[in-house]
Amino acid sequence: MLRRPVESAQYASHDFQRELTEYGMRCSMSRKGNCWDNAPTESFFNSLKNERVYATRYRTHQEAMADLFEYLEVFYNRSRRHSSLGFVSPVQFLQNWIKVQQTKDAAT
Repeated sequence: MLRRPVESAQYASHDFQRELTEYGMRCSMSRKGNCWDNAPTESFFNSLKNERVYATRYRTHQEAMADLFEYLEVFYNRSRRHSSLGFVSPVQFLQNWIKVQQTKDAAT
């Protein structure tokens, strides 16, 4: 079966928007040509560069990869609090979200 390429219109569909709402998610999609959707990604890379990369001199590519893995998986995702997540880490935010979903499921 051939699949058509994903079109951005599908993300604006009522079905997709209803699914987001059902899971308590907020859609981040602006008008064509509006760059606001890139803001979280730009913020992340700004944090990565300023908190880790610019202050570190890597001797090898492997050393850089290991250090960036440690920064992302140990610090950024598990410890670093994010204002956009209510000042909790991404891992804590996910755990809180799962708990809410389980509570909703148990109530139905």
